[in-house]
Amino acid sequence: MDAAISFRCTSTGPDPLWRYLTEYERKKKLKISGKELASLPTQVFSLHQLQVLEMSPERESCLRYQMDLLPQEISHLRNLTCLYLDSNNLKKIPAEIGTLSHLERLTLSNNSLSSLPSEMGALQRLHSLHLANNSLTELPAPLCQLKSLLFLDLSDNKIGTIPSSIRHLEKLETLLLLFNSLESLPEDICHLRNLSTLWLGNNHLQCLPASFGELVNLDWGYSYCSCNFDGNPLESPPPEVCSRGPEEIRKYFLSFRRSQMK
Repeated sequence: MDAAISFRCTSTGPDPLWRYLTEYERKKKLKISGKELASLPTQVFSLHQLQVLEMSPERESCLRYQMDLLPQEISHLRNLTCLYLDSNNLKKIPAEIGTLSHLERLTLSNNSLSSLPSEMGALQRLHSLHLANNSLTELPAPLCQLKSLLFLDLSDNKIGTIPSSIRHLEKLETLLLLFNSLESLPEDICHLRNLSTLWLGNNHLQCLPASFGELVNLDWGYSYCSCNFDGNPLESPPPEVCSRGPEEIRKYFLSFRRSQMK
């Protein structure tokens, strides 16, 4: 593993803006936090070779500074593979985010987002997306165009509906939806055969899709995780069946269909 090599922008002398700018594992990385987030300088967007950009606040002198707006100039950083924007005060994301065609990881948790731009559907290399603790009321349709997505965290929002187009996320392995307002799940979610982790705790689900047992790669592990279903008024299947894992859920629906045929 290559050691981290620190360097500074020296065209105008040392600048306290740069917390650190390093080349690590052959990736150019910049981290900005604290007071610097309150007045993000335009010099950042001239670093065209930047690959990893962290702009999440940290506590300094018991004060926390947050970014209210992601500048449109983010589109200048076409080589970004990772963009970290957690714990800011973002209410919207500019359409220019869709130009970051190399982006693989995007973190937007702990903001105030109620929607996402349609242009996000262009991020075809994105495999990890973090959107926990925002104000989303539905799973944004553009996300269902992200064919490379492996990890999606939508926990602690206000999501009440999941679109049928979720079936297009064929590579998805982890889907976190706990602490939302879901009353039902579409049958289409059962097409996500690569799902190994699905957290649905603390919603308003009374029943699961009849084809839920087709999610053959779901793994409860050796012990039931409360994040799976706890906090839902489940009736079909009942909680005691769900707690025994996907195979028991499959058997429940199979038995139910047979009883309906008699």
